[in-house]
Amino acid sequence: MFYAQILTLFPEFFDSPLACSIPKRAIEANIANVECIQIRDFATDKHRSVDDNPYGGGPGMLMKPEPVVGAIREARRRDPNTHVVMLTPSGTAFTQDKALEYIKKPGITLLCGRYEGFDERIVDDVDEELSVGDYVLSGGEPAAMCVLDSMIRLLPGVLGSAESAVLDSFTEAGILDWPHYTRPEVFEGKRVPDVLLSGNHAKIELWRREQALERSLYRKKKTSSD
Repeated sequence: MFYAQILTLFPEFFDSPLACSIPKRAIEANIANVECIQIRDFATDKHRSVDDNPYGGGPGMLMKPEPVVGAIREARRRDPNTHVVMLTPSGTAFTQDKALEYIKKPGITLLCGRYEGFDERIVDDVDEELSVGDYVLSGGEPAAMCVLDSMIRLLPGVLGSAESAVLDSFTEAGILDWPHYTRPEVFEGKRVPDVLLSGNHAKIELWRREQALERSLYRKKKTSSD
């Protein structure tokens, strides 16, 4: 069974996304087990403080090291082989390859930040720093859910078709998926490409491959020009 732990100040954030669609299916089938650990439970003062002003001044607050490291150590106590991932803008980029790498690990722990970020000394207690993109979120919870969903759908037996995960965008060396069509054959004057109606599977596969490569090349050019 795939085992994931989420270290967060807002465990309730995950109640809804884990209770629907593919994550729900994986959990109910005992393919995945996801547990949240409340970081505030490891605060060391009577007010259960988890944040404080940064040394040297500046806006915002930082997450204190004591409760965060305490939560990390609790995660390692529950699963000594877990791989602890800190979600932070300074981390390496999350990719499909990363998702495939993570589901092969004995367990994964996702650390969610808040405020202006973490006290730097927390880094010594994690195994990896990860970013889901060059933009700012209110906290690490949405990022953690993205990573979690990406991993869960790759687990054997979760999707209705085993081929679905294999044929996903980015699974093959960063190549995007091809365009997809379903009924009706004509929608507001726009027709399904004739090749998809031909019944010629060799031509269909060739067309899909060409379209996937064309999409990927266009995206690469657009990204570089931006």
